[in-house]
Amino acid sequence: MSSLPERLRNWEQWPFWLRYLNITPMWIWYCIRSGSPWFFTPSNPTITFGGFEGEGKREMYEQLPPGSYPETLYVAPGIPFAEVRTRLAQSSIRFPCIVKPDVGMAGILFRKIENEEQLAAYHQRMPADYLIQALIPYPVEFSIFYYRYPGASTGTITGFLEKEPMSVVGDGRSTLLALMEAHPHARFRLDEMRQKHRKALEQVLPAGQKFFLTYAANLNRGGRFINRLPEIDDRLRRLVDAINLHSGQFFYGRYDLKAASLEDLKEGRNFQLLEYNGSGAEPNHVYQQGLTLREAHLEILRHWKVLFEISRMNRKKGIKPWPLLKGWRFLKQSGRHFQRLKQLDEEL
Repeated sequence: MSSLPERLRNWEQWPFWLRYLNITPMWIWYCIRSGSPWFFTPSNPTITFGGFEGEGKREMYEQLPPGSYPETLYVAPGIPFAEVRTRLAQSSIRFPCIVKPDVGMAGILFRKIENEEQLAAYHQRMPADYLIQALIPYPVEFSIFYYRYPGASTGTITGFLEKEPMSVVGDGRSTLLALMEAHPHARFRLDEMRQKHRKALEQVLPAGQKFFLTYAANLNRGGRFINRLPEIDDRLRRLVDAINLHSGQFFYGRYDLKAASLEDLKEGRNFQLLEYNGSGAEPNHVYQQGLTLREAHLEILRHWKVLFEISRMNRKKGIKPWPLLKGWRFLKQSGRHFQRLKQLDEEL
């Protein structure tokens, strides 16, 4: 169990509001300058709320190049499971597969489903639209932060990470619980890990065996980030430009994807997109790179400036920010939605 002083020193484990507290006045200043608290919504005008929060994955996938993302079924809650079974049989999706909410965040209710029984249990409890996706066969996950100014034919990659889901490796002696208690990230979320892996806590892993604690490789789920910024080259830039220009309406955000290898990705082969995160995407390359909080803040502020500039440029083209009350109601609705999903995520 980590101590309080250790938690205080590790700013990356602080609550979101605390990590951003010192730079929040700059965000408020951008709101004042633009005359709208939702100044960011024109940044990605074809995504709900600019992709800041509460956008659906379906609307995002429909704007990506065909074949660049996994085969996906969209399922409404409450429909008979027999219908889900029929649709699944008519697709090329096979077990194991992936399920996740259409409107989700931070890996909430992201699950790997091994069989029909698990899918039926998920469907029975799921209160919102969700996706069934083919499992991507590629082993390496990447995250690319990218922006492009309106009117430009090329953009800029500011962050390039390789991501690994949180895992432990057995030593032939320690229980899974002991391995989690010694893990640099899992120990900060032991309550969640105990609940999720309650049936295997006393299991002793053979030496060298890897046990994945999560399947979502993001910071909120304890993922490990490896900086690949030096690997950016013209091939990668051309690939991301081509993906981005397919719809021409994504200007600021982050692409998450999986590929067979870094070289394959650069050559534009053997990769699939997981999702595109819009104006609410964090420049997650500030995490796990040995940066001080001040250095991380400077990088985030640099991105906020770009977000403000892109939004202002699109606004001059006639794309207005969301009205005040519309945005307020949407955020309240979105908050209720995520609270409901988060509670269910802890139960399943």
